[in-house]
Amino acid sequence: MGILKPDDRLELIHGELYERNPIGSKHAGIVNKLAGLLNGLFKGKAVTGVQNPVQFDDRNEPEPEICLLKYRPDFYASAHPVPADVLAIIEVSDASIRFDTEVKAPLYALGGIPEYWIIDLDNNWIEVHTNPKKGSNASIQRYLPGEEISLMEQRLSVNELLILS
Repeated sequence: MGILKPDDRLELIHGELYERNPIGSKHAGIVNKLAGLLNGLFKGKAVTGVQNPVQFDDRNEPEPEICLLKYRPDFYASAHPVPADVLAIIEVSDASIRFDTEVKAPLYALGGIPEYWIIDLDNNWIEVHTNPKKGSNASIQRYLPGEEISLMEQRLSVNELLILS
């Protein structure tokens, strides 16, 4: 119908199209760094999706910054991943922090996503949501610079994830 353009940055959440915020250079740099790091750590063990859709249902198809997926030799070329394929989702947040915590966190928990990270660029911390139950996460832990986070038995430095060097 010509309403949407191919370069529109949109996500389908709860049956509504949400316009995604423009990505700043620090935000983009962190996403690129994470993608490279995770690709190296989990080569042959997981697929790292970058700003690609996850098909929850007909009303929900978010496009997280980073999605760590169960390994498939076709790299999900035959179909978008579904929540059962997801090992972890990572959102990099600045202007989108409220949306990522109030809208996406409950959606990901409802979908049973085992681990959801919010990398908060404004506050310089990483919030990790785990143990999803009935649309919320039983555990939310905040990690600060100088600390380490575990992802699939790999230890990662918060400093390394938050700072571009």
